[in-house]
Amino acid sequence: MLYALTVRSSVAKGELIDIVCPNIPDSYYLITAENTSFNNELINFNIPILAKKELSYIGQPVAIIAGPEENVLMDIANSIFLDTTDAEGHFSLENFTEDDVLVKRELKLNYENQEIEEYNRVIPASYFTGIQEHWYPEPCGAIAYYDDQKITICTATQWPYHVKRSVAKLLGLNPSNVKVELTNLAVPLDGKLWYPSLLAAHAALAAKVSGRPVKLLLSREEDFLYSPKRYSSEIKIKSSLDANNKLKDTSIEIKLNMGSSGVFKEELIDSCCLGSLGFYQHESFNINALGIGTNIPVQGPMTGFGLSQGFFAAECHASRIADFLGQNPAEWRKASIITSNSLAIGSQLKSNLNFINLIDKAASMSDYYRKWASCDILRKRRRLEKVFAKRENYRGIGISIAYQGSNFLHSDESGNGNCTAELTLEKDGTLKIKNSFTSSSSGVQEAWKTIANEVLGVEKDLIEVSCDNEDIQDSGAATLSRNMVVMSGLIERCCNSIRSQRFRDPLPITVRHSSKVSKKSGWQNTKINLDAFSRPGSACCVVEIEIDTDSFTPYIRGIWMAADGGRIYSLDKARTALETGIIQSLGWTIREQIHYAQGEIPLDLLRCYDVPSPLDIPAIEVEFAESEDPFPKGIGELPFNCIPAAYVQALSQALDYHFGKIPLDANDIYNAVKLRLEDNIL
Repeated sequence: MLYALTVRSSVAKGELIDIVCPNIPDSYYLITAENTSFNNELINFNIPILAKKELSYIGQPVAIIAGPEENVLMDIANSIFLDTTDAEGHFSLENFTEDDVLVKRELKLNYENQEIEEYNRVIPASYFTGIQEHWYPEPCGAIAYYDDQKITICTATQWPYHVKRSVAKLLGLNPSNVKVELTNLAVPLDGKLWYPSLLAAHAALAAKVSGRPVKLLLSREEDFLYSPKRYSSEIKIKSSLDANNKLKDTSIEIKLNMGSSGVFKEELIDSCCLGSLGFYQHESFNINALGIGTNIPVQGPMTGFGLSQGFFAAECHASRIADFLGQNPAEWRKASIITSNSLAIGSQLKSNLNFINLIDKAASMSDYYRKWASCDILRKRRRLEKVFAKRENYRGIGISIAYQGSNFLHSDESGNGNCTAELTLEKDGTLKIKNSFTSSSSGVQEAWKTIANEVLGVEKDLIEVSCDNEDIQDSGAATLSRNMVVMSGLIERCCNSIRSQRFRDPLPITVRHSSKVSKKSGWQNTKINLDAFSRPGSACCVVEIEIDTDSFTPYIRGIWMAADGGRIYSLDKARTALETGIIQSLGWTIREQIHYAQGEIPLDLLRCYDVPSPLDIPAIEVEFAESEDPFPKGIGELPFNCIPAAYVQALSQALDYHFGKIPLDANDIYNAVKLRLEDNIL
């Protein structure tokens, strides 16, 4: 087996003129874009496998070196000189040109180009979210080798068929001659949705050129610096209120930093637009959204896709409006939520989003109303008596609501929205469940076995779940709770088909069912899969904090979440999934401080990158509301859609200062306190 290393661009924008390399020893290989004779892009995405001329970000792969000794590879890599031009890069959401816009949306409802009147019932605000690193414990990598005229790829991916098709197209092979073996996926946070396909292509290309098995494993530093991150966002909302304190006109401006290429750009921008409206009645709205291309590595969707950024802005804004009116934020939400059975995107709901019940349940779990009233009285007293500078701790409590879908809005030629399951009942009574993706969550596989046990009576220890990308059609990407919602529905259909055949047909019986995406007209005359949000999961979250004004450190006193997940197969596993998501979303909100500086993440941020430790985990209580829906609903992304806004609201009440960004740290709190004291507001 050979090892492989990646040679990367050192400029953020420019052209590759030449790769100057010393004499390479025997059994070592330098592989460049010239070796990609069949195709040099990942299927479905405009991402070069190896840069040929144009350089778009620091760290972009320009060559692969492979050989038997890793230390020799390091010496060769250090001796390679890249002859490049260096142009001025564009890194932020400011000062962009029309050429930098990768995708845009202009959406209106009952809005005739009017400007929102500037009078005392208009609430404008800006909201910012930062990037987030994925949480998987090991760096990404891939092994490629030939066996019986087939090339086998071993990698941890959420989308085996994307790896399969990308490698096949790169090497000019029939996809049937590419086999993908899944390794341990861990908890990918959607960080392994498309990126493993790029590494698999590098390993496969090196295996093709060398004729040897090749292992390419990123270093921890490489993975941290160059793998996709949750993209940053800037959302400006301006709302006017009518005489009944309801939303009248809403204007929303969205900018998303998508990096050097817009991966899932249509999905991300539509999800963000949808989330930015919340679940509130808008008499009219106007949304202008832009996905901006910049000279940083390609940014990924991460868990929550664009909904989490949109809901953060919408829910922070809802609490700001309630504060402006002097109302309890929970009560304003209950009076302002959508009463129709549809979403703004045009999706008709097949099950109701009963946020009033969820708000009441979360409020009861947390004693929200009493605590909010107490914190608000103390906040007003401090404002009147100007006692903020005294050494005492301050408390606040925040609430937010959100929903999530269970499939892609946009499905392309790669079939990322389609799904296929195959079940075989064998003569010995065992049952085999096959699809082209498996989940890292034991709860998902447990749900599939529960379905088979209930319908067919097969004992769970006789049920085998396997991933198959040779005989099974593409099940699409394992994300957006598709494995729990879409795949579970297909498995139940297969079980019912086997049950109807088992007493008249001999065993073994094999049944296969597929789910095809139905595209219909959505907003802006786009063809989208409206079924993606027809049965959304939903939740209400409450966060209570206390701030030590000596250290400006917030302490989370408790987190409470009430969720509607439809049919729950295992309460314990579903509760664990939400608790895990809550911890991960807290990392994005308060701990994970990283950013790009002139196109690079500073190495100091790698060394001090901080995620919540077990000692940092607050008391968490999760309960599920009773649901009449017989179908499961997606819940995995709900914490990312709820927790950040609830936390920021709690902090805002405690300090009587409206925060509008994440992640937040002690410096943000200190600066807010300093500003309030200097302005003599408190």
